[in-house]
Amino acid sequence: MKEVILCKYGELILKGANRGTFETVLQKELRRRARHAGEFRITTRQSTVMIEPLSDDPLVSDVDEMYRQAKLVFGFAAVTRAAACEKSMDAILATAAAYLPDRLRGCKTFRAEAKRSDKRFPLTSPEIAGEVGAVVLENVRGIKVNLVDPDITVRVEIRDTEAFIHAGQEKGAGGIPSGSSGNGLLLLSGGIDSPVAGYMMAKRGLNVEALHFESFPYTSELAREKVFRLAKELCEYTGRMRIHVVSLTHIQEVLRDSCTEDYFTLLLRRFMMAIADRIAKEDACGCLITGESLGQVASQTLAAIGVTDPMTTLPVFRPCIGMDKEEIISISRKIGTFDTSIEPYEDCCTVFTPKHPKTKPEIEKVLAEEAKIDWNGLLEEAMQTRYAVVARQYGDVIYENENKDGKGSC
Repeated sequence: MKEVILCKYGELILKGANRGTFETVLQKELRRRARHAGEFRITTRQSTVMIEPLSDDPLVSDVDEMYRQAKLVFGFAAVTRAAACEKSMDAILATAAAYLPDRLRGCKTFRAEAKRSDKRFPLTSPEIAGEVGAVVLENVRGIKVNLVDPDITVRVEIRDTEAFIHAGQEKGAGGIPSGSSGNGLLLLSGGIDSPVAGYMMAKRGLNVEALHFESFPYTSELAREKVFRLAKELCEYTGRMRIHVVSLTHIQEVLRDSCTEDYFTLLLRRFMMAIADRIAKEDACGCLITGESLGQVASQTLAAIGVTDPMTTLPVFRPCIGMDKEEIISISRKIGTFDTSIEPYEDCCTVFTPKHPKTKPEIEKVLAEEAKIDWNGLLEEAMQTRYAVVARQYGDVIYENENKDGKGSC
């Protein structure tokens, strides 16, 4: 009996002449992950990717790990482990009797379904489902049929060259393959929202890079390492992520000493957007991504966003903008970033926070505050502090270059 992994397309089915482009990206991502799970053959058949282990030895072909990885790949609506067999009822029933009892252990009710992609098969779908259901009832003690709300659904698929029997199909990651929609730059803090925003845009096909602002010594190296761990957790879905790091320490000190306190957060956000705009364009990113949620904090009011967005000519994607905190936390828990996000290490946004930040700023007053400082000089100085690291799904975070603070390459 041969066990394989079946990965079913989601909205890729709706793609037209450019579908092949999406499939190429998807295949590349699966093969990258397969290299770390062992030896597998990956083929595409009828809007389904089949991952076939080349060895029965789990040390050579780790099916459990490959199955886990397949569920993290954007582009699949469903993923399941299945037994493959000849396209004959004798083979299907024998395979069902051998394969399904272990898959149904602990289940009290089931339903059997069948789908014939090959309409030349002599039995109809209801007839196939009925015979396989009878095999289940005969071989699994105590289980009963429930057509409305079963514990598990047994499925038989009759495809072009063979048949597949499976039970317990799971949801895939959904979306479209990462990298198929271009590049985006995520403003990644150490909080809950921005990793969720990065995940959501990666799910829509963006290859996500990140930009993190630090304020050493007001923020610690532990805060920086926390952000790197968040990026690595996102790499479970994205594969890798370059993180640009820029220091805002001197900008924040100048704003504190020179500008009206109420405008501090807005002025800082305008610097952030200007720096992000420049880095994004240098790295061929077509958009910025933030974790902002409308009205959540003073810098995320409609008026505040209105005075920060003009600092970039790129589109700014805010996938969390209409979500409340509980919705964002729910996704954070699902993708595995929540526990890291709530670690108590402050980020740059908590440094010199005004007691009464402006929530309804006027652009004329913001510009008047900016006139008090050497805007261009501070921007260039901040850009000189920039360095980059790369987080990867497999392996450590590595420094890409070296800056004046001695961040070395590995």
